[in-house]
Amino acid sequence: MSSKAHISVLAGAVAVAAVLTSSGAVFAQDADTLKVDAVAAQTLARKSSCLRCHALSKKKEGPSYQAIAYKYKGNSDAPDKLFKHITAGEDEVKLTDGHVEVHKNILAKASPESIKNLVAWILSQ
Repeated sequence: MSSKAHISVLAGAVAVAAVLTSSGAVFAQDADTLKVDAVAAQTLARKSSCLRCHALSKKKEGPSYQAIAYKYKGNSDAPDKLFKHITAGEDEVKLTDGHVEVHKNILAKASPESIKNLVAWILSQ
């Protein structure tokens, strides 16, 4: 085998190893975080009046999305908990003026897939 052929084989082996290594890292990540459509999530948040009480990085009536992501970091059931909170319309939230409201249910305005995207976006902050 010539040195050129040897180098080609070696380069091919290195390329295959690189692909296998990088694909393993991708599949090790949560599948939901790989498919986040940030524009769609922000649009849904705006249309559903989520931004009335939440902001990306600062506290309003509710916690910021960054604070929510931090709170649930490493919690494997966080997506399910947030999905339920957003769609159940059962959780009570205490507002800054002291009164309590039931968290708004946005399932009527959005598909489960778009809400899952919103949850994934919130958790990615």
